Amino acid sequence: MSPARGTMASMSALMLLDTPSLYFRAFFGVPESVTAPDGTPVNAVRGLIDMIARLVRDRSPARLVCCMDADWRPAFRVAALPSYKAHRVADDGGDQTPDPLAAQLPVIDAVLDAAGLVRAGVPGYEADDVIGTLTARHAAAGGAVDIVTGDRDLFQLVDERGPVQVLYTARGIRNLQVMGEKEVAAKYGIPGRAYGDYATLRGDPSDGLPGVPGVGDKTAAALVTRFGSIAGILDALDAGATEGFPAGSRRRLEAARDYLAAAETVVKVVTDIDAPELAALDDTLPRAPRDPRALAELAERWNLGSPVKRLQDALAAVS
Repeated sequence: MSPARGTMASMSALMLLDTPSLYFRAFFGVPESVTAPDGTPVNAVRGLIDMIARLVRDRSPARLVCCMDADWRPAFRVAALPSYKAHRVADDGGDQTPDPLAAQLPVIDAVLDAAGLVRAGVPGYEADDVIGTLTARHAAAGGAVDIVTGDRDLFQLVDERGPVQVLYTARGIRNLQVMGEKEVAAKYGIPGRAYGDYATLRGDPSDGLPGVPGVGDKTAAALVTRFGSIAGILDALDAGATEGFPAGSRRRLEAARDYLAAAETVVKVVTDIDAPELAALDDTLPRAPRDPRALAELAERWNLGSPVKRLQDALAAVS
């Protein structure tokens, strides 16, 4: 594991939160018995605020953006691969967000806004794409980026040159796994930034990504290591190459050409969204709430006094 950045280094870093990933984790990790005075569950709100407070306290970022899903199942991805997240579609055509969580999402937005933590979402794109675009922009200017997520798809953005690293939440916010290029390479046996190609080959049922039948983790890693990318594999097939393909994989890949061509659009995180809402972002981490009165009212109404105070204390402590 890479060592955490020291205080001076992290002060210049941009922290990007995969906010849906975090509030889903909070919802399922904090009991629904945590409620507002009127009985409304606020477990996701409280859990998310505490996560952000700990991240700010432990990492001291100079900049922070709460990236949001403006579209959890973008049309361009569904057009490329109709199975994309199809198993998550509810009867009404929306996603299967539990009702007790859906009721908390407006509260989350209101608390973040009152606290002065900028939210960023772009119509037609997922939070991953917002993260990808902001990462590319900041890294190109020589800045370091910490991406906080429980989604392994974002491993494709790691880059030791930024550095860009993922703070992976699988073990919880208190036990973040720092995943850079070296860590991704060590864990999956692939080039550090090739996770998207690797996932395309082996599949990901959680996203409705079938993968290439008969190609598992080891074969996927061997193919990506040998050919570098899905595009490299397809070029080798077009050229009639026979070397470098594990036993039986060449035939399977030939049969899956259409899937491979479509899946690249689905799996690849967009890094070049052209949207005025992203160009105009003020991502400076606030040292005090933007609207103290509104934040105090929200804290009282929704039984958020303790987590809001912890967030305010964490923000004030960043030097």
